[in-house]
Order: sequence, then structure tokens, then C-alpha cells
Amino acid sequence: MAVGTILVADDDAAIRTVLSQALGRAGYQVRATGQASVLWRWIAAGEGDLVVTDVVMPDENAFDLLPRIKKLRPDLPIIVMSAQNTFMTAIRASERGAYEYLPKPFDLKELLAIIARALSRPKNVQPLEDEGGSEEIPLVGRSPAMQDLYRSLARLMHTDLTVMVSGESGTGKELVARALHDYGKRKKGPFVAVNMAAIPRELIESELFGHEKGSFTGAVQRMTGRFEQAEGGTLFLDEIGDMPMEAQTRLLRVLQQGEYSSVGGRTAIRTDVRIIAASNKDLRQAIQHGLFREDLFFRLNVVPLRLPPLRERTEDIPDLVRHFLALAEREGLPRKQMDGGALDRLKKHRWPGNVRELENMVRRLAALYPQDTITDVLVDAELAEVEVAPSMGVNGDQKTPLNLMESVEFHLGVYFSNFKGQWPPPGLYHRILRDVEEPLINAALIATRGNQIKAAELLGVNRNTLRKKIRDLDIKIMRSMH
Repeated sequence: MAVGTILVADDDAAIRTVLSQALGRAGYQVRATGQASVLWRWIAAGEGDLVVTDVVMPDENAFDLLPRIKKLRPDLPIIVMSAQNTFMTAIRASERGAYEYLPKPFDLKELLAIIARALSRPKNVQPLEDEGGSEEIPLVGRSPAMQDLYRSLARLMHTDLTVMVSGESGTGKELVARALHDYGKRKKGPFVAVNMAAIPRELIESELFGHEKGSFTGAVQRMTGRFEQAEGGTLFLDEIGDMPMEAQTRLLRVLQQGEYSSVGGRTAIRTDVRIIAASNKDLRQAIQHGLFREDLFFRLNVVPLRLPPLRERTEDIPDLVRHFLALAEREGLPRKQMDGGALDRLKKHRWPGNVRELENMVRRLAALYPQDTITDVLVDAELAEVEVAPSMGVNGDQKTPLNLMESVEFHLGVYFSNFKGQWPPPGLYHRILRDVEEPLINAALIATRGNQIKAAELLGVNRNTLRKKIRDLDIKIMRSMH
């Protein structure tokens, strides 16, 4: 049977009753109040082994009370509940020394498990230092998936654990990395972000670790790498799955030994950075195909965080829309609001580009239309521009989907026919890739009517990779595609 006295503070009498009955059945003694002043009086008198408190109280906000409680009784575990279940609520609870944060409505079994864990923990655990923080909300949403993410982030803020963020393009992986940095113990250091997909593969090692003068053709002077630039702070390695194997080996050494050497350098350089990696690819699948080191994956995947796609948290769309409209207004665009019909229409869209796609659409709606209220008619007009039209064949007949393999097989057939039965010369892979890549990308762009996000999804490549290929191959996106 559980033992101990739980102090409950909530201005909602129904919640006090439910908690008192549930905790009583679990064997705890319970004292409940609707006033922060009464809670403080009990604590000051030495009562209670654990506190469960709401944030908003009639006489005082619990976040103002928490520092005083932790100063007087640093070993007293405090569980904070709140209906204001935003990212900043979780962060404030962590910063002010709360043992745990629970968004309302909460699960009683989960609360009982947290209480049991808190009462069995070692004493003399130091509270987290309250260092304030920005009021700007970096992450938006109140869905259960986002609440789980907020709680995980709050636990990770004051650690240096390596984090692997997974999620589709546009879900906000860099926002999560920035939040871990900006609200963590390294926030006074630099935050350096590197997108592996945006750097030529042969330059990635130089980009990360720097190079010495004369280390390779074109190295006319010494260049500092991103590790050196991020010293004392956080290095965010985005699209880590696009990192070539040689660079993976060097990164593994950094994670294992805490040191690296620049390209062409002979001296080991000690480093003090927190690594946060991200990928929109299935790295376990990449490991099976020999494209990613398994030992590096386990070094990076110490704490995995998954960002849900927008289609899995459509209940967050109203909050996201309000947030993006407020940002647009702050940047000088007219003040807008969105009616219920428009929000319902947005919730039904699939959102292949996730939150980034939604943000871009909201900005367009705020900028291009004179109406103060955005209706479902305006939303439908915008969605019609980005919906994928049926792919058309050469003679205008529909193909669903456009058969990209036909294009590949055609070009391979042309390539081999040029040798009339003889074996092609060396360099087959790069020759075929060069000949097939451009028509393949063109076919994908035609199939998606020039929508690069859809084309990247169809091809199974990163959007930034596709954009770089389009630029390098000088592929013209015809206006008729849009």
C-alpha cells in the first residue's frame, strides 16, 4: 500500500474531488485546496511529501510560487498540471524545478505512476536553475503527439545527450533542434546548422571539420569547419542520411573520442559541442543497404524524437494558422482572420509538405487577398493551385501515375543499343546516371505539374537534393507545368 501525503491545489472543485478519491484509493493521505496561499502555508509548515498543482490559481500563478517552494524545500517533488498545454508551459515547469508536467486532461494511471516514481527517487536532487527565457513560442500545437514531444524536450533541455530527430520534410526538425539549444544549458553558445543534402559530397568533410591550406586543389587558405564554429554550443546535422561514408567514419570518431582533425591536418582537435541529427529517411533501411554505418546510427540515436506529420495532428491546424497569421502581421502584412469553414477545409487537406506547406499557404492568403476574413472559397482557390493534376501521356491521354520506369527503360535501351551488343566501356554507373537522371527528373516534374515538393516525394529524394539537381542539370521548369 502506498504511503505519504499528497498536497493537491486546483481551483476546479471537480478535479480536486477526482484526485482526492483516486489518491485515497491508492493509499495516500490527501489535502486539497483551491488557493495557492493555502498550499504555501501547508508547505511552509513542513506538510506534504509531494505536490500536485494547477498553474492558474485565483490568487497566484503556480509558476511564481514554485521558486519559493524549491528554495524552502528543494527535495519536495512538484507535479504541475495545466490546460494551457503549450511548449512554453512545459519549459517553464522544467525551468522552475517541477518534477513533471502533465497537460490537462491527463490519465490518472499515468499520474499515479509519476507520483510513485517521484516519491521513490533519491533525495537531495538539485532543482533546475531558473534562467528565464524568451516568451516567443518556437513550437505550436496542443495535440497529444505534440504534448509528448514537449515533455520529452523539457527533460532534455539541461542535458548534453545526443538527439536524433526523425520526420518528414516540413515537420519542423530544425525548430526542435533550435528549441533544445535556445532553452538548454548551451544557449549562450553558437547554434550551427548544416544540411548534408545541400553540400556537394566531396566537400562535406571540409565543411564539417575545416581544411588546411594546400590540403587539396583550391584550398588556398585555411578554413574553419562547422565543428569549430559550434564550439561550446550545438551542431545540428540535418539530413544526416545524405552524409557520405567517409564523412560518417570521421563523425563516428568525434562521437567516440571527442576529437577530430581538419582535412590535411595532423593535430587532433578536442571539441565540446552537442550533436543533434535529423533525417527524413529510414536510417535503419539505409543501414541494411550499406548506405549508413550501424555503429554511427547507435551513437546518434541516443534519444530518438519523432515529429508527426501534419496529417496526424490536424487538430493543431487552427493554432498553427493563428500563429502564422500573427507572424505575417508582425512582418507588415495586413491583419487577417480565418473562419471555421476555411479551417475545416484545411483540416481535410493531406499536407504532403507538412507545417512548412501550411505556413507558405497562410502567408500567400494573407498577402494576396484583400478580404479581412479568409473563407473556404479562398482556401479552395489556393489548394486548387497545388493539388496534383492527373499525369498526361504524350497524346494527352491520362496515366495514373505517369510511368517513370518506362522513361528509365527507354533511355537504358537507347544507351545499350549504341554499343550494338558490345560491352560498354568503364564508368557505366556514372554514364547511365548522367543520361537517365535528367529525363527522370523531367518526367517527375511533368507528372506533378512542376510541384517540386510532390516531385521529390515521388522520386523518394530530399527536396533540397532535387532542387540542387535541377540547378546543376539546368532543368527548366516550364510555366505550363504550374
